[in-house]
Amino acid sequence: MSLTADRALYLFQVQDANIAPLFRRILDELMKWFLSAGLVSLVLVCPFQSSSANSLQQTAYGRHAVVVSCERHASEAGIDAIAAGGNAVDGAVATAFALAVTCPRAGNLGGGGFALIRTPKGEVISNDHREKAPALATRDMFLDETGKPSSALSLNSVLAAGVPGTVAGLLDMHERFGVLPRSRVMAASIRLARKGFPVSHDLAEQLKRRLELFSRSVAATQAFTRRNKPYQPGEILRQPDLARTLIRIRDSGRDGFYKGVTADLLVAKMKADGGLISHADLENYSSVWRSPVSGDYRGYRLYSMAPPSSGGVLLVWMLNMLEKLAPAQLTFASSEFLHHLIEIQRRAYAGRSFGDPDFYHNDIELLTSKAFAARQFSGIDPERASVSTDIRAEVEPRRRESTETTHLSVMDKDGWMVSLTTTLNASFGSKIMVDGAGFLLNNEMDDFATLVGAANLYGLVGRSANQIEPNKRMLSSMTPTLILKDGQPFMALGSPGGSAIINSVLQVIVNVLDRRMPLGRAVGAGRIHHQWQPDRVFVEAWTLSPDVLAALEGRGHRNFSIRKPDDYSGGIGVVNAVMRRADGTLHGVADFRRSGAAAGMD
Repeated sequence: MSLTADRALYLFQVQDANIAPLFRRILDELMKWFLSAGLVSLVLVCPFQSSSANSLQQTAYGRHAVVVSCERHASEAGIDAIAAGGNAVDGAVATAFALAVTCPRAGNLGGGGFALIRTPKGEVISNDHREKAPALATRDMFLDETGKPSSALSLNSVLAAGVPGTVAGLLDMHERFGVLPRSRVMAASIRLARKGFPVSHDLAEQLKRRLELFSRSVAATQAFTRRNKPYQPGEILRQPDLARTLIRIRDSGRDGFYKGVTADLLVAKMKADGGLISHADLENYSSVWRSPVSGDYRGYRLYSMAPPSSGGVLLVWMLNMLEKLAPAQLTFASSEFLHHLIEIQRRAYAGRSFGDPDFYHNDIELLTSKAFAARQFSGIDPERASVSTDIRAEVEPRRRESTETTHLSVMDKDGWMVSLTTTLNASFGSKIMVDGAGFLLNNEMDDFATLVGAANLYGLVGRSANQIEPNKRMLSSMTPTLILKDGQPFMALGSPGGSAIINSVLQVIVNVLDRRMPLGRAVGAGRIHHQWQPDRVFVEAWTLSPDVLAALEGRGHRNFSIRKPDDYSGGIGVVNAVMRRADGTLHGVADFRRSGAAAGMD
């Protein structure tokens, strides 16, 4: 099933299960002919609904508020909280807690993330609730007896779990900026966990794919199967253990998670299976309020996440380089632009060497300066591709994290903006559930540089700035971003997608600000991705015409990897965004690359 076919199925409202497969095949063959004839360089671009069992509204408008997330019940929980008198922060927290129930592959209580918040007074601040290494963590803890990195340890064991930060972050955000009682913003998540919700086609497929992996965890098997059989679309998934954990958080705040029964259950799991997280690790965890990275691009003001995320720095760095090109040049029909985009991405990712700012000095001022970008841009040969091994960044390079993240964006009429990205690292984290607590353990320790020069799960190379140290936060690619126009709210966006997160956010921003695309088209447009190493250009299927690809090859770009957005990988990024239009209406779009949902309130 191709991207083009799915878009056309939506446009022509072809929903019948018997007709749709034939229609897809016909469209596939037509598009292949158009492309081979050089008649089409870009496929249809528009926001549309998922054709899964649960038909999700993936675009929404509202004058009062809009919430966009990866799951319908979660977006509805956010809008319901705002309708009850809350602001966008209440809506975001309600959505995030609901995602811990309805999007278990990435929504979580056992993981971490980052959030950017803009207040009606114009203050922009970020909350870092990234996981931390336990106090007993050691630099060589994931090396096997031969001294090589062991993914079995760093991905698939309780040893892979960092100290969870999600609960602390969400509660701190709500306590500082929310206006509703905690019981109200958590009501939907508790109800969804206790009473259950219909399993979507997408979730049923995710759970089915991981039956064998869940078998290592009795609690996960019990939670995500029906007596060891996969859930079918439409069946009701109830999670009573998770409901009880959520109730403890509702009633006791952070002590309901980092102390008491929940903490006892988590530490017992660690002791039983050889993990490191202790009661002291949990009690000592706190989220951190940080100043965001900021930059200016063609008259707009951007704010994004500072280290321990690399996202904000690389985003501003690349936009500063792109500013050297005229807006009219920024078209995917131009091999000249794509050549420059690839070279810009290559240089930025080569310099992706950051670490927890509590442990490592990150020269953010240098990397986000216009002068630094000009110097980097001047090194690009306009006619010839670079070779990644020849690129030596002015700062030390490094590695990266998972595609199975999730992002939510919220804006309201009063000027509140929230952009929040959260993750367990790999899909469903380590696939290991805390017995009796109902939530999965993350495997974020794999995001540290296990060995200098070695690549992690997603191919990024590690450096010393991100080596494992006790109580340190691991590097991330998460890029929650807010954009202001003339000092007023304009857009909130972010994405899952591992190392491709930053480039996904970058290209949607270029589509909106430079190419003047409506938000749905900007999010739906095809994307490319280069991350320095491996020296390969990732391209979404149907994005580039044969003549453009040939022109890029003529410039020396020869290693292409085609990604199909209908694959389980989800293409390149999954951007969920909200934008304020000229008439003041808020417009939200959930990326078609996965099932998602936008909810609006007039």
